[in-house]
Amino acid sequence: MSDLQDNPPRRTFRRGNERIAQLAADPVIADEVKQVRAEIAALDRVYVQTLAEIRKAGELTQNDVAAALGVEQAAVSKIERRHDLLLSTLREYLAATGAQHPRIVVEKDGVEVSLDLDTFTAKA
Repeated sequence: MSDLQDNPPRRTFRRGNERIAQLAADPVIADEVKQVRAEIAALDRVYVQTLAEIRKAGELTQNDVAAALGVEQAAVSKIERRHDLLLSTLREYLAATGAQHPRIVVEKDGVEVSLDLDTFTAKA
């Protein structure tokens, strides 16, 4: 038997993020890694114009959301048509649609700022 068969080279486990960090540090491909990361983030994002689109993205009906909120379907319809909502109402609606960690994200002077809507829960 050859030496390689008797003593195969040892492979060590490396986490994917460690490998990506190593690639990102390589100046030859760093820009490409950055571009791929941006493309992946863009693909993971779903852009909606209305609350109804958020509900529909979760394949929910107004009745489903109404049941989760403990209100009538007409109340959900009214929420979805409003142009002005309290942040606490928005947070409750999003929670009823199954949203996790709801937040509002804005860009200010090139910096992304996130407002965590979970801070607007009703106080008992």
